[in-house]
Amino acid sequence: MKLFKHIAAACATVVLLSSCSILNGTSSSDATSTGSNTGSALSSLYKIILAGGNLDLSDLTTLINLGKVLMGANSLTNASNAFVDQFTSGLISGSSNLVNSSNASAVVNGLKSLASIDTSALASAAADAAAGKAFQVNSSTQSVSSTLSALNGIFNLLQ
Repeated sequence: MKLFKHIAAACATVVLLSSCSILNGTSSSDATSTGSNTGSALSSLYKIILAGGNLDLSDLTTLINLGKVLMGANSLTNASNAFVDQFTSGLISGSSNLVNSSNASAVVNGLKSLASIDTSALASAAADAAAGKAFQVNSSTQSVSSTLSALNGIFNLLQ
């Protein structure tokens, strides 16, 4: 049970930080690392989509990966061109080339549009999970639905 709380707390932290848009990269190593983490999480979510057709928002691993993608997306808000270039490089390597030179620009633009969506419903569910409460994310909630729709647009670029 303690492990569950630690995982839930990590998830809550990632989602809360991404929803508050407080993470903006400041150096090329930050940008590359953020891009790599985003690419890895995006790849994990994409594999789930390929295997099962949809994301289970009651699964902690899915929420953690979603939080990482949102954090990466928010790091692109008002980012310099140099940051975006380094982020893109990390995104490609972190996704094990699922994101590549032909789709990277479109994926980054998709992530930028994802950053404009209110993710407070996801943050609330993650905070409930971290507090040991039952958490539920309703995919019919408008912001969650918009987030999933934006992700599907990004996933379509990866095919």
